[in-house]
Amino acid sequence: MDVRDKLAILADAAKYDASCASSGAKSTRAGSEIGSTEGMGICHSYTPDGRCISLLKILLTNFCIYDCQYCVNRVSSDTPRARFTVEEVVSLTMEFYKRNYIEGLFLSSGIIQNSDYTMEQLIAVAKTLRTEKHYGGYIHLKTIPNASAALIEEAGKWADRLSVNIELPTEGDLYQLAPEKKKPQIVSAMHGIRDKIDETKQEQASGFKPPSFAPAGQSTQMIVGATETPDLEVLKTASELYTGQKLRRVYYSAYSPIPHADARLPGQSPPLIREHRLYQADWLMRFYGFEANEIVAEKDHNLLLDIDPKLAWALANRHFFPVDVNRASQEELLRIPGIGVRNVQRILNLRRHKNLRTADLRKLRVAWNRAKVFVLTADHNPGVADLDKLNLGKQVAPKSQQLMLFDAASSAVTGEV
Repeated sequence: MDVRDKLAILADAAKYDASCASSGAKSTRAGSEIGSTEGMGICHSYTPDGRCISLLKILLTNFCIYDCQYCVNRVSSDTPRARFTVEEVVSLTMEFYKRNYIEGLFLSSGIIQNSDYTMEQLIAVAKTLRTEKHYGGYIHLKTIPNASAALIEEAGKWADRLSVNIELPTEGDLYQLAPEKKKPQIVSAMHGIRDKIDETKQEQASGFKPPSFAPAGQSTQMIVGATETPDLEVLKTASELYTGQKLRRVYYSAYSPIPHADARLPGQSPPLIREHRLYQADWLMRFYGFEANEIVAEKDHNLLLDIDPKLAWALANRHFFPVDVNRASQEELLRIPGIGVRNVQRILNLRRHKNLRTADLRKLRVAWNRAKVFVLTADHNPGVADLDKLNLGKQVAPKSQQLMLFDAASSAVTGEV
């Protein structure tokens, strides 16, 4: 099989892994001659200045000794197989980079022989790029479950970001669909990476110059919809990982049905709007001070699909409102629908000099149709009178958009709104 055929198989096999966006790698590595990560990220993600950038996202191989039932590359699957050599991945990365096709590498792999052997192969790619090709661009390595701590530590020397996939939200889910993988072992690997990152930062703060170790941190991915686990449990697991392991991101990937799937798996994907709502809820936990139990208050422990989680919380907690934008704390302002983190900071700065009126909030371009019902300003805001209306949800929910013909057809198939 030539490299082109391998690339077709292994690039397609990598599409199921969503945990490849990047932030944090902001400078070219010292001594590197090729590649720059200045302001750059990875995997069609957005950089801090708003640009969308790309990467080479492939598996080293889609052969695998594990039989995870949700994975198209499981050992019992009849999917076409291929395997790159270390030299082929290095060559592809350099050639694609020089042609300006990519700005980084995301490399994962199925497990061949054993975890340590596979991890050694991934490390060899990153090390060759750094030491022999003097490549200073972004590298994200997916660490292999059960690989030794020494190998994971070495991977962090060459990679900008490491990720250890938690795979499924709960230990019971793993036992059901991926019994070879154990949650304590996965979390232990994350813990080792976190400790090494902390150690490196402490040495740098003390004036030493330790070798770089995963400067863009670590991330993980959870598959959503492969089991009946509700959104509340998904968010609790994410919250534990953010707090305990200091992850940069938790990525949520809607389960995608695979050929010849196990009978325990659902026959169709969950609606993609569910994945979107989980990302919104994740944002609320990371930047708005919400707890998982607050965000999901429905009896079935799932997020509402028709309105965003912040607005759903406000509708369920009307006693908290209206909030006076001229006197409320930062934490209270962050709870107002339609007002984001940046505008909260602007409000705090502006009210030192003047009492904010309705016109001032409009100038800040807050989502006024949502926010007006929940805020008090220095002048009269008639929208507050609607706070107790029974149909408030319909009144403040974003208006539906007219879809084009083919957009509507796609929505009907995928469930995405």
